[in-house]
Amino acid sequence: FFRGEQTMANIAGAEYLQSIFGTEKDRVNCPFYFKIGACRHGDTCERRHNKPTMSQTLLLVNMYQNPSLQRNVDPQKVQQHYDDFYEDVYAELSKYGELEELNVCDNICDHMCGNVYAKFYREEGAERALKGLTGRFYGGRPVVAEYSPVTDFRESSCRQYEAHQCTRGGHCNFMHLKQISSDLHRHLFKRRRRSERSRSPHRSERSHRRRTD
Repeated sequence: FFRGEQTMANIAGAEYLQSIFGTEKDRVNCPFYFKIGACRHGDTCERRHNKPTMSQTLLLVNMYQNPSLQRNVDPQKVQQHYDDFYEDVYAELSKYGELEELNVCDNICDHMCGNVYAKFYREEGAERALKGLTGRFYGGRPVVAEYSPVTDFRESSCRQYEAHQCTRGGHCNFMHLKQISSDLHRHLFKRRRRSERSRSPHRSERSHRRRTD
């Protein structure tokens, strides 16, 4: 009887620990590393950084060198520079597998500045990309790639920033995701939609399959 009560207590305790994992209530695991794959305390953080051994998402650490951090830079040139970077990285990473999301941080704090998050539809794509990028350089700087625990960027992103209301600016501890131009968005994702349609069966083929099944 008492053994059964102890078992139920253990189960309840395990369920509670699971429910608070990666939240502020979790005193063991770092909530910021869990949510954004980076922490301002780095290796000196008092909480544990559980680095995944496999993930759909790769973090390319500080890869984007934002020219807007310099003084008196034309905003149009900054946007063009970013669009060129985004298109270049998107094309290269797509060689390893189909990308679900490619996000770049506009934050200026050291642990997030220029971070690039590439989420693949399949873990195998991320695995191939990690192997392919190891030892590579971009813009004269080594590419530092690692698996990231981040899979839901809605939880990682600053909602106030998206509403143009964040008071912490670039020092915010949640992601400020930099946006590509509407022209590049149409160019990249219209092409992807055409590719997806070409891979899927035509309507007549699907209806024929349903009739013959």
